[in-house]
Amino acid sequence: MRILYVSYPLLPVSPESCGGAEQMLWTLEREMNARGHQTTVAACEGSIVAGRLFDTGYAPDASDRFEQREAEHTMRIIEHLRWRKFDLIHDESGHFWRHAARVDVPVLATLHLPRTFYPTEEIGNLISDNVVFNCVSQSQARSFWDVLPRVDVVQNGIAYREFPYAPKKREYLLWMGRICPEKGTHIAIEVARRANMPLVIAGQVYPFRWHKEYYEREVRPHLDGRVWFAETPMLERKLEMLSKARAVLLTSSVEETSSLVAMEAMACGTPVLALRRGAFPEIVADGFSGFVVDSKEEMVEAIGRVSEINPLDCRLRVEREFSAERMADEYEALYERVIAESVLPKAA
Repeated sequence: MRILYVSYPLLPVSPESCGGAEQMLWTLEREMNARGHQTTVAACEGSIVAGRLFDTGYAPDASDRFEQREAEHTMRIIEHLRWRKFDLIHDESGHFWRHAARVDVPVLATLHLPRTFYPTEEIGNLISDNVVFNCVSQSQARSFWDVLPRVDVVQNGIAYREFPYAPKKREYLLWMGRICPEKGTHIAIEVARRANMPLVIAGQVYPFRWHKEYYEREVRPHLDGRVWFAETPMLERKLEMLSKARAVLLTSSVEETSSLVAMEAMACGTPVLALRRGAFPEIVADGFSGFVVDSKEEMVEAIGRVSEINPLDCRLRVEREFSAERMADEYEALYERVIAESVLPKAA
């Protein structure tokens, strides 16, 4: 198949990507390319992909340019489609599917965010018949039941063999991801302090004003000898932190649709402690690969029970349920069905 992957317009796609959607796109495109499919990724400059890169422009430093950047990104892709033919567009951007009526190619749009992040009126009134949506967890799919009566689910996966299994751990907790209010970095800080455990915060402050303000208000004042900030760690450093941590904390305040961090931690044999949000209970097997809790107090208590979790059980769960191969198998089958069943616009 000739597949065009459309990325989020603000961030490059690479093994070093912090965002979950970018990481998932990078992993999936590499898998599909290795299977002999012709893959192209439409993404901003600086992206690293297995197939072709269609560079749609630079990544802006400030979020204030999002609408302009998204429009440039979309227009360049549509122009590209005038002279290059594809069998399928896999939209990982969350935005391109809105313009599907302008192209004569089937579009599969993966929804990565919680239902509340999408305008209901847009999802409920599809722009074009050539758009098919899929979700990344059962809990996310259930949240769309009233506007998407039929939606496929393909859970995310990781290249687990690239994550080092380490049964011996050190005495620190790890929080990893985008540093923003909904991810609850401040909750992880409070939990670690109550448990009297050192905490490493590893991640990135995106170029959004409210993200920067959150970091300055809720995170930076707490950085001391017990709380460290590893800003945008390189892959080697990230793997070291994941494999050596006593446990990884998931403290989101929103109904998360997936968690690559949880999968990566478990692949390293590291237990995951998660608040009961969205898809977390689908990923973390309570009492087997970590603990799913209902409050900060329960998370503090669970830290004291981490030794009950067998690191090998964590690794085996990822091998069985969250491999990149399984994800690629399911998307490959879904691509074939979308192409076969797609109704294309009469005028591109």
